Amino acid sequence: MLRSKGIGCWLVWCCVFLTYHVVSEEPAADVNDVLVFTVASNETDGFQRYLRSVEVYEFRDNLRVLGFGEPWRGGNMRYAGGGYKINLLKKALEDYRDDEKRIVLFTDSYDLIFLGGLPAIVERFQEFDARILFSAEGYCWPDKSLANNYPPVSRGKRYLNSGGFIGYASDLYAILNNASIKDEEDDQLFYTMAYLNEELRTRHKIKLDHKSEIFQNLFGAVADVELRFKGEEAYLQNIVYNTVPLVLHGNGISKLVLNSLGNYLARAWIPDEGCLACWDRTIELDKIKPETYPVIMIAVFIEQPTPFLEEFFQAIYHQTYPKSKLHLFVHNNVPYHESVTNDFLDRVGQEYQSTKQILPSDGITEVDARKLAMENCLLKKCSGYLSIDAVAHLDNEHTLKLLVEQQRGIVAPLLIRPYKAWSNFWGAITDDGFYARSFDYMEIIKNERRGLWNVPFISNCYLINATIIANKATRPSYEDGDLDTEMAFAQANRQRGLFMYVSNRLEFGHLVNPDSYDIRLTYPDMYQIMDNKLDWEKRYIHPNYSDSFNPDVKPIQPCPDVYWFPINSLRFTKELIGIVEAFGQWSDGTNHDPRLSGGYENVPTRDIHMNQVQYEQHWLYFLKEYVRPLQELVFIGYYHDPPRSLMNFVVRYRPDEQPSLRPHHDSSTYTINIALNQAGVDYEGGGCRFIRYNCSVTDTKPGWMLMHPGRLTHYHEGLLVTAGTRYIMISFVDP
Repeated sequence: MLRSKGIGCWLVWCCVFLTYHVVSEEPAADVNDVLVFTVASNETDGFQRYLRSVEVYEFRDNLRVLGFGEPWRGGNMRYAGGGYKINLLKKALEDYRDDEKRIVLFTDSYDLIFLGGLPAIVERFQEFDARILFSAEGYCWPDKSLANNYPPVSRGKRYLNSGGFIGYASDLYAILNNASIKDEEDDQLFYTMAYLNEELRTRHKIKLDHKSEIFQNLFGAVADVELRFKGEEAYLQNIVYNTVPLVLHGNGISKLVLNSLGNYLARAWIPDEGCLACWDRTIELDKIKPETYPVIMIAVFIEQPTPFLEEFFQAIYHQTYPKSKLHLFVHNNVPYHESVTNDFLDRVGQEYQSTKQILPSDGITEVDARKLAMENCLLKKCSGYLSIDAVAHLDNEHTLKLLVEQQRGIVAPLLIRPYKAWSNFWGAITDDGFYARSFDYMEIIKNERRGLWNVPFISNCYLINATIIANKATRPSYEDGDLDTEMAFAQANRQRGLFMYVSNRLEFGHLVNPDSYDIRLTYPDMYQIMDNKLDWEKRYIHPNYSDSFNPDVKPIQPCPDVYWFPINSLRFTKELIGIVEAFGQWSDGTNHDPRLSGGYENVPTRDIHMNQVQYEQHWLYFLKEYVRPLQELVFIGYYHDPPRSLMNFVVRYRPDEQPSLRPHHDSSTYTINIALNQAGVDYEGGGCRFIRYNCSVTDTKPGWMLMHPGRLTHYHEGLLVTAGTRYIMISFVDP
């Protein structure tokens, strides 16, 4: 009898358990029936990014965009506002007001990225046992006085954020109709009051996603998250609550962090294949149909004395973009550069569709010049506007074409000062708008990660879609209080929600450093060997210099242990002569020499020392970087880095002054002797005779260097110059 009663109780308990679960468990939702709503008035960069994440996670058919193409009526969203979004959603849900099973997901769009698909979002939502779930944040906005009215939370973010929420259609419609709201009133306050209404909160089971299991708001929580990779896909880990959010919202001032994370998330960039988002919206210009290319205005700005300006213009000229589709605007604010600028425009200006130059004498400021250039772009009906400062060298001749094909509103090629970490973009900024190093800055500038990067600051060279210039609300601004033009430009774009991209998909070029450029010097570019080594090498090192290091090339040896190398360009030799002749204070050729520490020169020449023309440190650097490797190549086993040299000087020989030099030993471990002008053309006679070997080198060539041991072995003399003037550059290395 007891056994029968036990069985009966067990059956009753089973019936109750099954009945309860059948009634209380929500049926699994069909994600095809889930409605996803957002509000967007126009197609901004942020909205395009939002749509891309929707496409990546394959629920474009579920999405309904409200208010698209209509004027925004929600007030200024930098402060309170957004009631317009509520009224749009209320109207959209009228047909579903009684649907208790259909799930509705609502999010912002301009500052939001999906990190997962609808099946995962719905599954997590149902685990909350809520009818409506709002995202949560750590700040009570917009009314701080309501903070104490919130239910206490043991762990997690306490306050409601309206940038993302999910719920059942009938419940959402009910709270939307609980009270009215004007378009310009605040949407977050509206939802906050509904949540704080205990009766509404209980009836509709309204909850907050306190631990960011679905919705991650970044404002005040940037330190809570880490970008991580699992296999080939980037994901976001909330390290405080150990969750992996599925919706990322860059609310408030955290939008720049969202932009940085957005470079990777939603399969935008993966380690093996690199940048997948780079290919979105790109086009390919047909090189055999130049007539189809968009018209571009190239606006050049020379605002400060800048080294290697000739090479800058040559890089502009060599761009593989049909010049019939290019307008050229040049603002030169530096009188010193007028000759180079005028020469360039006189030689090739007629090849462009049009040219316009603003001279220093015109007195137009940089800000006004930039405005004038944009107005010219609109006047010429350009499709794009390339702004380029004179420090930006586009070494890749396809740069302009590639930027056009990228099809972004504002896009810059990555340009770096060679051998430095200085570039034309910032990966992050401080709260007051100045430079901060992003987590991926070094990987980007080293090209360890290639792609198209959404960044908060670009400068020096960028292409702007002309539609941005044509719209007064988005036209670039270059003035903002005490900010320089670069800072003002970037800040205005950030405030307007305009994305700025920098591309390092390929090598595009480099930046020169103008900081030490002193136009008071004779040939100031010659003095840029340390600060602009790459450009200095291209201009002043002999084009065959590197051939000497080819193992198949035997060094030229005109006399025993005397080696002959091409080392400097003809331009170097001419400009070095120009520097010393402009200085003009040649020694008198006597043994008395006050420039030396002892005041006595044993074997005097007519010369000028490098320290007299402010070139001593530059020449010592030249010895280290270009002479020392050649010495180690031929005088095997001798190493001295850096080389020492107390005597570095240009010697001048001519019949009426000092035509030759008596036999002598050099006070050096080895000596270099670089010919600066042409035997048989600039002078007759001359040369160097090594007496012990009775071997002479007379057919010297400008820019070629003789290198020979000093001290005991190579007793030598300077042969007689019978006509003209001979110049040589001498260094006694490691005395």
